Amino acid sequence: MNINNFLSDIDLIYPEIILVSTLIVILLYDLIFTKNKRLLPFFSLSGIFIATLFTILNFGKNEFAFGYGSNNYLLSIDDFSNFFKLIILISSFIIIHFSILSNEIKICIDRHGEYYTLLFGMMAGMFFLVSANDLIVIYVSIEILSLSSYVLAGFVKTSLRNSEASLKYVIYGGVSSGIMIFGMSLIYGMTGSTNLAEINSILKVTALSDITFLTSILMVLAGIGFKISIVPFHFWTPDVYEGAPIPITAYLSVASKAAGFAVLIRFIKIMFLSGITNNEYWVLFPIIDWRSLLVIFSIITMTLGNLSALWQDNLKRMLAYSSIAHAGYILLGLAVLSNQGLTAVLIYFIIYLFMNLGAFLVLMLIANEINSEDIDDYKGLGYSLPFLSAMLSIFLISLVGLPPTAGFIAKLYLFIALVDAKMIVVAVIALLNTVLSLYYYIRVLKNLYLSKPNERYIKIKNTSLSYPLVFILGTPVFVFGLYFTPITDLAKYSLKILGI
Repeated sequence: MNINNFLSDIDLIYPEIILVSTLIVILLYDLIFTKNKRLLPFFSLSGIFIATLFTILNFGKNEFAFGYGSNNYLLSIDDFSNFFKLIILISSFIIIHFSILSNEIKICIDRHGEYYTLLFGMMAGMFFLVSANDLIVIYVSIEILSLSSYVLAGFVKTSLRNSEASLKYVIYGGVSSGIMIFGMSLIYGMTGSTNLAEINSILKVTALSDITFLTSILMVLAGIGFKISIVPFHFWTPDVYEGAPIPITAYLSVASKAAGFAVLIRFIKIMFLSGITNNEYWVLFPIIDWRSLLVIFSIITMTLGNLSALWQDNLKRMLAYSSIAHAGYILLGLAVLSNQGLTAVLIYFIIYLFMNLGAFLVLMLIANEINSEDIDDYKGLGYSLPFLSAMLSIFLISLVGLPPTAGFIAKLYLFIALVDAKMIVVAVIALLNTVLSLYYYIRVLKNLYLSKPNERYIKIKNTSLSYPLVFILGTPVFVFGLYFTPITDLAKYSLKILGI
């Protein structure tokens, strides 16, 4: 690689450079001005805003970066990665506001510098992950993301459940990471390469369908499955989501999941694609029956997630199992193995961002008022906190997938992709799971409006200045439910994945 190529490659990763630069600025500011933490959110929001501008400018470039050898590149700066970077940036922008409003984060004022530094560490890891075109870059990016999130999960030292969540996250994460890197080492040993596109070229001329190669693929999938919380790699999710501060729980449920799905899609499509049919269905190397494998994972994930959510009394834990179920729905879009299925996945993530973050935001604001996340303590809050209760109801109805909310559009495109692929039975199972999820979401609404008010909370008068943020998150849930052309156009525009 000569200096000119290196400099041109640097131009492609300005968003990543901005994030790392912001991280350094926050770190230095915190070291110098140890008593003044008020500007940390301002620096964070400014860095995210500038990174967003450069990410938008990168749309349409579709180039490789940092090559080694002959046509081997570490990163793919394409519309697909830029789409997921926007999801991460929008989520991060909202999470910064979450953090400003969170009572859990406020009590740790002396460690806000570390908090925002670690947030940007997560962002940088996710940015490189969604662009990764090489197994080593995938692993390093996941580790950067994971190490930051381990600490953030246990950020509130005075909370026993925070510490427990962090410890469980580290243990599960360490095991999954070890399994994944071992699988990657096996793939390298059999192909002599860690580059996804080069491995694809090798598979075209060499048959590697033995049990060792199959095992190595499944080991890598186990590591990625941990990040996206699919069964049976989901065990960490309920405990970590319940124990972590609500802003971090919300962040893991959207941004981290989005990055995990992005790398899973890139891993499968670049490494195993052998062709595309006239109707845009992917033809993958017959090493694994990919459709059957993904369908089995998705059905088990959504079913277990929904069934487990039925019995939860803690709303954070319920939303954790709900997040697992939604991972199953999204995985179905990938199981279609077509551009239409991929479009459904991208549309789902846009809508999921607003409705899931909105639900967690209202949960956090109510927890600030009543100091509880127990569903039974929500009895009668529909009358003492009418605005927050109404918005929570809207977000939960959208998570079910009922019209006229945007959640209906997300499910609609998913079911259309399944029906077009003649996966009727799978579509029926997904529909039944949607009906099942209605029960535990309705249970929250029942407590809000139909149960006798809890005497302790009947006189609550919320004067929070957070209503505008709740309204901002709620508006797309309504608007995209009625007018969804912009998000479908963006999803279709972002299907370009380099390396294939």
